[in-house]
Parts: sequence; structure tokens; C-alpha cells
Amino acid sequence: MKPEKKPTRAEVETAFKTIIRWTGDDPSRDGLKETPARVARAFEEYFKGYADDPHAILQKTFEEIEGYDEMIVLRGIRFESHCEHHMAPIIGRAWVAYIPRGRVVGISKLARVVDAYAHRLQIQEKMTAQIANTIQEVLDPEGVAVVIKAEHHCMTTRGVHKPGTDMVTSRMLGVFRDNPLTRQEFLAMVTEDQSQR
Repeated sequence: MKPEKKPTRAEVETAFKTIIRWTGDDPSRDGLKETPARVARAFEEYFKGYADDPHAILQKTFEEIEGYDEMIVLRGIRFESHCEHHMAPIIGRAWVAYIPRGRVVGISKLARVVDAYAHRLQIQEKMTAQIANTIQEVLDPEGVAVVIKAEHHCMTTRGVHKPGTDMVTSRMLGVFRDNPLTRQEFLAMVTEDQSQR
């Protein structure tokens, strides 16, 4: 099945004008004249992850690591995403760990992988698995662990209206799944980081 042709910017702005009219307001009034263009630009930023290739982000690695084979953890990576059910914001943090097998990747690349998946329409469970699976596939480490904690505006600012509620998901691969001590060491770092924020 052939994918549909991507709408033009003008078509997107027209759609936002329709939404404004649907809410009961007038898109031609002074305060709203530029809103469709602004929202279109905002959506380009919100969903820029579709243009990123997370596998390519992790391609440049370093092998001169003097035999380093302990856990590498990047803690508290802040992200903004949008849920695919209501397009409401998901605001959270990610903790990403891996145990290298002879090569490492620059730490900013781990944050960029989180962002590449966050800047798409998402559910948290899928995003957690995508981040972990991609790191495992590209770096082939001894194991990967990802924990995500996020507030979902689809349930805090609408629907059941439960502000202050967050969701935690995790994905453990390799030694993080098979070795309880390794998993516990990582989770202790996550807990310690959360308590300091």
C-alpha cells in the first residue's frame, strides 16, 4: 500500500483554521490570524523525530576504552512527547544504561535517541521498548536498561483529571534482565537520582 502524499503547509494551516472555527472562535480575528501558521511550526518541532534515524545516531562509536566493561548510565534525560490517542503532552524523564562489549557511544547520542523517539506520536510503553531495542541492536552491548517516568496530560488535564499522577515503564535486556544484581544496581541509581530532584 502506497503511503499518502504529505500535506502541504497551506493544507495544514487550513486544517487548524477549521479546528479554531470548530471550537467556536473566529480564525480571522486579530489574535488568531497568525495562530494556524504558529501551530503548524510548533507541530513541526513536536514531531521532528520522524525525520531522525535513531539507528544512524548510534553509528559513531569509540573502541579505545581500556577494557572498560562496567555499567554506563545517563540519568534523568528530560523529554517532551505527545500521546498518539489524544495528541496531549507527555512530559517526563528517561534513565538509560548499557554495559559495553568493547565499544561505547558518546553520551549525547543516548539523549538524541530518546528525543528521536519522543518527538513522534507515542505511547510510553512503545517508546521505552524502542529506545532499549535500538541501543541493543546497534551497539550489541552485554545488556540495556531503560526506565521512563512521565506525566500524561491526557489524564492529568482532561479525562479523569488526576494531576500529580505519573507512569513508570521499564525495559531490561541482556544482563539487566538475566542478572538480578545488575538490574538492582541500575534501579538503585534511578531511585537515587529521583530522590535528588
